[in-house]
Amino acid sequence: MKNMIIGFIGGGKMAEALIAGIKKNTPNKIIASDILEKRRNYLEKTYDITTKSNQDIAKNSDVIILAVKPQNMSLVLDEIVQEITSDEIIVSIAAGIKIEYLQNKLQTKKIARAMPNIPVLVRAGTTALSFSNELSEKDITKVQAIFSSVGTTLTIPETSMPAMSPLSGSSPAFIALFLEALIDAGIKYGIPKEQAQTAIINTIIGTSELLKTGISPKDLRTMVTSPEGITAEGINVFENKNLKKIVADALNAAIKKEKSF
Repeated sequence: MKNMIIGFIGGGKMAEALIAGIKKNTPNKIIASDILEKRRNYLEKTYDITTKSNQDIAKNSDVIILAVKPQNMSLVLDEIVQEITSDEIIVSIAAGIKIEYLQNKLQTKKIARAMPNIPVLVRAGTTALSFSNELSEKDITKVQAIFSSVGTTLTIPETSMPAMSPLSGSSPAFIALFLEALIDAGIKYGIPKEQAQTAIINTIIGTSELLKTGISPKDLRTMVTSPEGITAEGINVFENKNLKKIVADALNAAIKKEKSF
């Protein structure tokens, strides 16, 4: 993935994380736009890139990344449609915006959808990718390389995107809520906040490293849970409250919202 011009329409946190990763790992030129002048100035100064109008991004990029909110997408597409060529690759990171919709609005076929999650900020993200049939293997490789610069990529059919969006995209917030509850509970029972946070954060990091060795979550839980021990007592509370159903219900609510865009 060399000598491309990658254009970002929208310069928010997710776009910034991608810009930082690309700048660190590839020699490609980056240009970007944002509605706020303050944000444009920040991106130029921080990452030594050029900011332009949405139309200029559309006209001058090899790969265009649409990093705008779903509710703003239609307006942006109307703004750039006349500048899009059939050679450009369009990548949307907006939840709920389908490939077919983008093809119809932009009158072009080379479209990809991407759902990166917030750990891309530390180049440890997971990005789900779906591709239109018109993208060549070379095109697909280019898109994968962009998002591989900030973590891991998974290629999935677009029909799976409504579930993957909350499973990968929302789950950092779900996990953070659970960790917040553990920290608050520790504080309640007398552990200083800083120590509670350190214990929980390091535990989740260590647990993730263990799982990466190939141990399944179920097997890891069994390893920790001695019969009639203290962990078993806590697990019993989660099971009695039907934690798995609560999680499934939360995921279902997020999927419904994703489909409503």
